[in-house]
Amino acid sequence: MNAPAAFDSFLLLDGEKKITITKDTKVPNAAIFTIAKEDHTLGNLLMRQLLKDPQVLFAGYKIPHPLEHKFVLRVQTTPDYSPQEALSVSITDLISEIAVLETRFKEAVKERQDGGNE
Repeated sequence: MNAPAAFDSFLLLDGEKKITITKDTKVPNAAIFTIAKEDHTLGNLLMRQLLKDPQVLFAGYKIPHPLEHKFVLRVQTTPDYSPQEALSVSITDLISEIAVLETRFKEAVKERQDGGNE
């Protein structure tokens, strides 16, 4: 009845940006990324990957409101490394890790199928 349409939670509207970046004025060398149409799944993955980087001093995220389909990611880095660069490197690393996971999964499925036919 009053529920929003299901596609509102994942489709970007005309003119809506996926990521907006705001400089954090409270701490040095920090930025706030607002990522639209995503939830805890991506927020937690990005935060954990950022925290693996030794040049990232702080990474955390929050969901501003359960009915808003976005999360806010705050990143602080060392002075010689920008938060945008840290996020970009983390995304690239995550893509590589997921590709390895996909390959291993497909190999395991193939081994299981081949083993079951004997």
